[in-house]
Amino acid sequence: MENKLRVDVLTLFPGMFQGPMTESMMWKAQDRNLLDLHIHDIRDFSTDKHRTVDDAPYGGGGGMLMRTDVVVRAVESLVTPGTPVILTSPQGRVFSHAIAKELAGYDQLTILCGHYEGIDDRVRQLVVTDEISIGDYVLTGGELAAMVIIDAVVRHIPGVLGAEGGADVESHADGILEGPHYTRPPVFRGLEVPQVLQQGDHAKIAQWRREQGLRRTWQNRPDLLLRARLTDDEKYLLAVFADEYNHSQ
Repeated sequence: MENKLRVDVLTLFPGMFQGPMTESMMWKAQDRNLLDLHIHDIRDFSTDKHRTVDDAPYGGGGGMLMRTDVVVRAVESLVTPGTPVILTSPQGRVFSHAIAKELAGYDQLTILCGHYEGIDDRVRQLVVTDEISIGDYVLTGGELAAMVIIDAVVRHIPGVLGAEGGADVESHADGILEGPHYTRPPVFRGLEVPQVLQQGDHAKIAQWRREQGLRRTWQNRPDLLLRARLTDDEKYLLAVFADEYNHSQ
């Protein structure tokens, strides 16, 4: 039986999810009944006629904060015991391939999109179980971060990608970037597809792709190599790349 993931998103701007969450793989995941996505407007959980969701912070300071009573009411109306409640926040753990795979193991996720200057900290104490940041920069709200998290998580649900296990051979799956890819025509403006890819020897192709992935990682993201699991042969290749670079200078 295929896995199905329910994701509830709490946001002040539900319209932002139209498009990114209704196209491409996200649409396919929902059409195949693998993703059950619900977008909730936090304003619907306000109790006054103005649908107020924010207020000025105690102690002064700029900006507004999302109110505890409204946000907690919204979260508690959705979650079941054991459901992770994720706050998109610059204070959270930095999102990664490993975290996406971890979250894909749940049956249900709730994502709370931060906005304004943040939320009343009592929300963290009462209902939030996890905080995730998608990078060390500031966005106007947590909606884009929520979309990134959902997209990365859903790709790990069996049946979402065309080829089973496809998510495990992509960049970052094992700490190494993917190497170059090619398709027809075999020659374009004097640039030819590498012969090894045209000869049908799958063992040699796999070796070539791994070597090119290592080279690209060494060139573009050497920081990833510090935590990648490498064989002795692959470590030797890195030394060869470094030697080639030194001789080219």
